[in-house]
Order: sequence, then C-alpha cells, then structure tokens
Amino acid sequence: MTDAEKIDFARRFFAAVERGDLDTVRGLYAPDAKIWTAQDPAERSPEENLAVLTWVKENVRNFRYEDVRCQPTPTGFVEQHVTCGTAPGGGEFRFPACLVVRVENGRVTRLDEYFDTAPMMAALSQVQGG
Repeated sequence: MTDAEKIDFARRFFAAVERGDLDTVRGLYAPDAKIWTAQDPAERSPEENLAVLTWVKENVRNFRYEDVRCQPTPTGFVEQHVTCGTAPGGGEFRFPACLVVRVENGRVTRLDEYFDTAPMMAALSQVQGG
C-alpha cells in the first residue's frame, strides 16, 4: 500500500466504527487479527472487538472521533484522536487515544490501542439527570 492508501484505509476504518457499520469493520479485519488495548493484557479476536463495538453502537450516543492525526508507517498507520460521546447515563466523555495498526493485504492484522479509561469510567458512573 502507498502512504495515501494507508491514510484512506484508516479513514474508512474509523468512519465505519463511528457510524456503527460493524459489517464494514468486520470486513476490514483479517480473520486472525489481534486486537490489544493497554487496559487488558489479553489479545482479542475481531469478533470479541466487534462485541465491544456493538455495545458502543447500542449504548453510546453521538460517538465520534475529533482532533484526528494519522501518519502512515512502513507496516500500516498510527492514529491519534480524541474519542467522544455520551454514555448511557448522560455523561459526556472525551479521551485521547493512540492506535498503532498493522495492515496486510488490505486488512487489519494487528491493532494496539492506548488510552486512559478514567474519563470513560467517570461518564459511565453518571446517572441520567443526576
């Protein structure tokens, strides 16, 4: 992939996550991709990651990425962004994230995500109207 194709791939991937288009996200993952987050030492499968994204789609309003910065790498891309939305209880959240993504043959083979869960946990603890 050229650098421009890597950036285009990143835009398509994160746009699908934002809009909750999980079929597209599934198609952009290699079947044996590994997904890892700094909060959980276990590597997850695409289906396990899609279960989390399903919860987000069904429970988080106005989910979006802001302040997106994406750079191609020799093996894929690195994206930094601010993840934003409204938790089920009405609490707003914003947290910076950094993802290192390996892409082979037009599909994600590895995704490593780094973010601080504190803003999300604070938003999840808020009760609607309270």
